[in-house]
Amino acid sequence: MSFTKQLFAIATVLTAAGCADLMNTPLNGSIELSPAFQTIPLGFSANSNSFAVSGDAGVPFYPESMVEVAFHGGGENSGPGKPGGMRGPENHHDGFGRGGIRGLLMGGGLGPDFIGMIAFGKGKGRGPFGIFSLPDSCTFDETTGRVTCPPRERHGMTVNVSFAFKDADGNAQPKFDTVTTNLVNVQTDVSGTKTRHDGAVTSTVDHSSDRTVSGLAPGSTERTINGTAEAHESTTGTREEIEFTAEREAYDTTANLVIPIVEGKPTIPSSGTVIRRMTVTITKEGDEPRTRFRREQITFDGTNVVKVQITQDDVTKNCTLTLPEKKLVCEE
Repeated sequence: MSFTKQLFAIATVLTAAGCADLMNTPLNGSIELSPAFQTIPLGFSANSNSFAVSGDAGVPFYPESMVEVAFHGGGENSGPGKPGGMRGPENHHDGFGRGGIRGLLMGGGLGPDFIGMIAFGKGKGRGPFGIFSLPDSCTFDETTGRVTCPPRERHGMTVNVSFAFKDADGNAQPKFDTVTTNLVNVQTDVSGTKTRHDGAVTSTVDHSSDRTVSGLAPGSTERTINGTAEAHESTTGTREEIEFTAEREAYDTTANLVIPIVEGKPTIPSSGTVIRRMTVTITKEGDEPRTRFRREQITFDGTNVVKVQITQDDVTKNCTLTLPEKKLVCEE
């Protein structure tokens, strides 16, 4: 990924959120996504992971409504959605809210490198997972074989990144070379604290990632990606005069993702898996913690119909993601 472009890009959030709140009854096999899973932890887009940049809102996590809603009135015209009553049962009052946005996966969906949206071409970078932009101030350590860049500050976050460049024989290189570099390892750490503009909430984050990309040298017929990433976000604040704490954790693993190289053409991975997990815990003052969990396993086989297995809490659904329209369909 481009170090400069990926840093805390604040895009239109929720343009492609996905399917999830399996606590509700799925309609026609679809799954609704609780708002707690529609974004990724603050600043996680600066790391190497599978989440789309649009999933990083660039602001602290702010739970949904936590105010209890009572019924008013009575009779057959009373109740949720009717003139004589309020929406009591439709609002969980626990900060998670309800689902309803449909289309992709949690956290804005998959990044473009994973779904055949970036073409291979000549020159520096050469296609998906092949762009490595380093500031001139980065330094090479011959002992460790790594290139370390000075910490960067963006939006209250501190980003530390280092690279290892190697040729086809495994020899360390001081910089990325478009002719001889075949493998790149990128390690990133993000930490910091940020307060919402109105002072309602403050989030502290601690993220890390480690990704290796091989098959970068000219003449390679395929590119292989392996990596792990994790995010930890702790939020405290007040919503509707109710104090709360919230913890969001995200884990991302890319295993043996292989992308065939076809000059001038974007290609879908021919094999490999991506596993994404998020756990969200919200605790209202004076109440017990409430936790929800979501796991997505994406399996590629070279076709444009990608297998996706989604588990939320204790319910599992088998789905397919059709490319390029990114249509997600789940079993009945």
